[in-house]
Amino acid sequence: MRIFLIATLCVAAVFAAGEENLLPLEGMQGFSTFYDTPEQLELMKSLANFPGFDFTKITENTADVLVTASNVNGFKQLLKENIMNYTVTIENVQEAVTEEYITQQVERRLRGRLQAYNTPGKLSFTYYPNNKEISEYLEYVTKTHGDVASLINIGTSFEGRQMNVLRLSTGGKNKPAIFIDAGIHAREWIAPVTSLYIIDQMVMNQNRYLLNNVDWYILPVLNPDGYEFTHVKSANRLWRKTRSPNSGSSCRGVDGNRNYDMEWMTIGASSSPCSETYAGPKPFSERENQNLRDFILARKQQIKAYLTLHSYGQYILYPWGFTSKVPSNEPELKNLASNCANAIAKSRGTKYTFGTSANHLYPAAGGSDDWAMAKAGISISYTFELPGGNSGFLLPPSNIKAVGIETFEAIKVIYQYISSKYVLH
Repeated sequence: MRIFLIATLCVAAVFAAGEENLLPLEGMQGFSTFYDTPEQLELMKSLANFPGFDFTKITENTADVLVTASNVNGFKQLLKENIMNYTVTIENVQEAVTEEYITQQVERRLRGRLQAYNTPGKLSFTYYPNNKEISEYLEYVTKTHGDVASLINIGTSFEGRQMNVLRLSTGGKNKPAIFIDAGIHAREWIAPVTSLYIIDQMVMNQNRYLLNNVDWYILPVLNPDGYEFTHVKSANRLWRKTRSPNSGSSCRGVDGNRNYDMEWMTIGASSSPCSETYAGPKPFSERENQNLRDFILARKQQIKAYLTLHSYGQYILYPWGFTSKVPSNEPELKNLASNCANAIAKSRGTKYTFGTSANHLYPAAGGSDDWAMAKAGISISYTFELPGGNSGFLLPPSNIKAVGIETFEAIKVIYQYISSKYVLH
């Protein structure tokens, strides 16, 4: 019966994917599944590469998955036959996406009526800004805080969008730097806006000390084409990849965080252009990743910490992602991650798990944090998986400020560490 069910699910999945491999959201449900045997884990993994199943989070004992309407009943039966518990976290993804869209529009209009936010570019952090609004915000910061803020154009995306890194610096030579990027996965909306909240806090007078000993480079949207695509219409909301075409396939895009030249395609990545974890035809095939690579390598002597913001799961992860082995400075990375987790928890009690990507989340090669450490020589390298809650990627915008506040506490910890380690007093 189990083999029959999997076969039935797979056939249904073939017809579930629409144009550009976009899964239909109407009737799609979100599941959190729980397992305690290796066989049950393998069962989940066996479905991971089939259209109609979008595994958004997999750990050693739980998996979150979005399942298209045509597969829901069969999936529930499969779980029942294998004695696996589950909860339905989202009853209808289309309804949740529509509700988010309406909330977004209401907040935008409210912002326009508030005198405090009538300044072009200023953000209220009550909704998720689109790519254009993010660009306007960066321009606003450079105009209002030109003494410390400047923009560096690092190139364009595949579709021609400008990619700008915001530099925050009080000047001076030979200062260490911290680099932050966000939005490599288009649907992870909380990541870009959190990077903007960090910027917003840094330019305030009471936090200017964070610029004293360290320069900051912040790229709010590493995948601007994909990010903009998720904002165009609700059907696109869960798009993950870039937007480049794939030769010989109608499926577009590459998983940017499988595309780095670090053990590329060895584990946790797909060679299928229609897969969510497609690693691309070759390392650094994506123009956006090339731009980031060139920018970082040109400053590899200065950049001492690399932070990439993702969602969701409440993890602080460090290399390696491609192997269960740990880097030589693992004690240093673990201690700093622990301090960051403690700082976050003091804000509103949010608990973060920390450790290597392969050992605490899942093995995956070609990630940016592994590349930053191994190829760019940046010994302090982290992936922050920000909160998602039951809504996963559809985190209500009412959570934006809370996530920003607690994440900023971790940023302060990293500043203090880099400052004390690399700045002579």
